[in-house]
Amino acid sequence: MAAATTTTATTITATAPGADPPPVVAPTTPFNFAQHLLEANAHRGDKIAYIDDHGRLRYAELAERVRRFATALQSLGVRREERVLLLMHDCSDWPVCFLGAIYAGIVPVAVNTLLTPDDYAYMLQHSRARAALVSAALLPVLEQAMGKAMGEGGHEVDHVIVSRPEDAKDDRGAPPAGTVSLDALIAEHAPQPTAAATGPDDPGFWLYSSGSTGRPKGVLHSQANPYWTAELYAKPILGLTEDDICFSAAKLYFAYGLGNGLTFPLSVGATVVLMAERPTPEAIFRRWLDHRATVFFGAPTGYAGMLASPALPAREQVALRLCSSAGEALPAELGQRFTAHFGCEIIDGIGSTEMLHIYLSNRPGQVRYGTTGWPVPGYRIELRDDEGRPVPDGEVGDLYIQGPSAALMYWGNREKSRETFQGCWTKSGDKYVRNPDGTYCYAGRSDDMLKVSGIYVSPFEVEATLMRHPAVLEAAVIGISDPQGLTRTKAFVVLKPGTRCDDAELKAFVKERLAPYKYPRLIEFVDSLPKTATGKIQRFRLREREREQQPVEPAADLASNVLLSPNGQLALAGLQ
Repeated sequence: MAAATTTTATTITATAPGADPPPVVAPTTPFNFAQHLLEANAHRGDKIAYIDDHGRLRYAELAERVRRFATALQSLGVRREERVLLLMHDCSDWPVCFLGAIYAGIVPVAVNTLLTPDDYAYMLQHSRARAALVSAALLPVLEQAMGKAMGEGGHEVDHVIVSRPEDAKDDRGAPPAGTVSLDALIAEHAPQPTAAATGPDDPGFWLYSSGSTGRPKGVLHSQANPYWTAELYAKPILGLTEDDICFSAAKLYFAYGLGNGLTFPLSVGATVVLMAERPTPEAIFRRWLDHRATVFFGAPTGYAGMLASPALPAREQVALRLCSSAGEALPAELGQRFTAHFGCEIIDGIGSTEMLHIYLSNRPGQVRYGTTGWPVPGYRIELRDDEGRPVPDGEVGDLYIQGPSAALMYWGNREKSRETFQGCWTKSGDKYVRNPDGTYCYAGRSDDMLKVSGIYVSPFEVEATLMRHPAVLEAAVIGISDPQGLTRTKAFVVLKPGTRCDDAELKAFVKERLAPYKYPRLIEFVDSLPKTATGKIQRFRLREREREQQPVEPAADLASNVLLSPNGQLALAGLQ
């Protein structure tokens, strides 16, 4: 028999609109997250758990494959708390491998499928993975990474397990040399009857941060962390049920996608649609129509692309009841247009790899487009100034979070761990403003903020205003220095296909809607913006490009641009 999962009642409280949340049951030792999900769905054996590009997987089949894979990993000599790299496109094999490892007490390290061999070589060495679980289509890049790692000190991978090897057979019809087929491995082993008797604080899995400012950081999450995100967010905020069909544009290897496509739906017995290809508007629409998805999880850039697509379905063609957005703040205009078209709200929220999922969110029937909503019950939020003091409503501050799903640490990086995980608080790296109604408005990443004459200027605020113009598809705003060393705002703008607009029109548009000093002094029209694999705009890439080009701009007429800032300081209008 599997070790019993033990829980105890704990009351979670937080500042949020509506009634106080009910008591939340907290796990105690022993607790194994994979076992918890399998037991929760034991009575749903015939129900479809996953629909992917290859077929369907029922809950009973999922449980069988998870337990068989746990046995297989142990038979290969992978021991408890050792790591296995998970480099796979979204398909039903992904949750089988992820949960199978956790069931055995082994730690899966889920990684982005869009990285380079250099990135994977670093991750293999950094995680000291004992096995690699890989999609057949990604095997060549993994082999390059393993070769690079061997030339730079070695790696510890003893086994390469290939998902869907039928896509990469050699002339003899066998899996590639030096690898083993996942299906064959599962078929050869009996189900593991006993889950590892882990505790809620034991290592569960790793995710890697984006690494936008250096090497990616290995974020170590506990066995209980995904449980908390389901209990505090998926069930009470999103209201997911077993009748939902969930589909996420964000892939499973992202913290956001992991909740959307595994933790959340499996916690209530819902059905999940997975796709391996890129989440283009056309690919998303096809799954909406073919599988009648009821809940969709996306990001602002994706929603913008869908609304601009000529293939946008009519309201009556889809079955959507709710949509979610994260990754970057959702511009109010995008949310309003989407709801007007589909009659379906987009619930915008913010989460992070370090907190695993969303901790600040709008909620169904109570959406404030242009804000990130209220704290999720169970999480506390504080905004602090540069000296760590609380800031009043209406002023920009650094966002700190306290909640039960915080990561344990960054693996092998004590300095960054101390900087981010400060006692029971996690420093997010985001800037926010709290409104009088208790909602929060995004002001930008801390390293993207512009501060001139003592006043913070939010790039996101200027970007969101630009995107209200009917010709603008996307925008990114950065600060650049003029010949006098003063900071000036520059906007990079992507226009919608078939539209035209000039910089004077856009400048006037922003001036009419924001304080005069916030309008962008420079505007450059571009075909696309640099983004991460999650769709986040990489403003630092734009800043690097500007530094390389070192543009020379004539000095502005300072006499015509002096105004008084909100805090009584002199500010230079238009030069921020």
